[in-house]
Amino acid sequence: MQTAQRTTAEFIEALAAGQPTPGGGGAAALTGSQAAALVSMVIHFTVGKKKYTEVEEEMCGYLVQSEALRVALLTAVDADAAAFEAVAATYAMPKETDTEKSERTAALQVALKHAAVIPFDVAEQCLTIIKLAEPVGAKGNSNVVSDAAAALYLAYAALKSAIVNVNVNLKFIKDEHFVSEWTAKVDNLLDETEASYTTAKQAIATALEVSL
Repeated sequence: MQTAQRTTAEFIEALAAGQPTPGGGGAAALTGSQAAALVSMVIHFTVGKKKYTEVEEEMCGYLVQSEALRVALLTAVDADAAAFEAVAATYAMPKETDTEKSERTAALQVALKHAAVIPFDVAEQCLTIIKLAEPVGAKGNSNVVSDAAAALYLAYAALKSAIVNVNVNLKFIKDEHFVSEWTAKVDNLLDETEASYTTAKQAIATALEVSL
């Protein structure tokens, strides 16, 4: 059953069960989707309000982004599970002959690369949410800015969780060029994340007039 068709209770039960999927990667994607949803919520409470007329057009632009991210990250829950299952399937491939062993190894390496890319995409999308949380939290309806703060924290946690899954897969990939390239991408993304997170946190704290 796809995640979008499950109730919250069903997904949590599946997450808690003694089965590999959904797992941490799926939880990260779902958390990211919730973060995007909260950004959308703040925008919906802002658009159409006379007090926020000056930022309405800007907020509508952000809403297009947050809603696209909400849907994409929900879809990524299932994509993450499929990527893991593809890796697991390679272990069931025959390995009696040298040819079979070679084919099995090659298939595993392809699957591991895909399994690294999926959570990296999730992390990139969560970084976009962090960046959206700053202006939405700073300029959105003051009655729901705390929800922008929650979105920021959720997106940050989801991003860091997704990166764990990237690194775990990179650990078993033998293609040194691929590993070097994607390790650099991870490092750059994390550097950008810390800068964006700090800026967004300060902006939202200022709007809320409370410490975050």
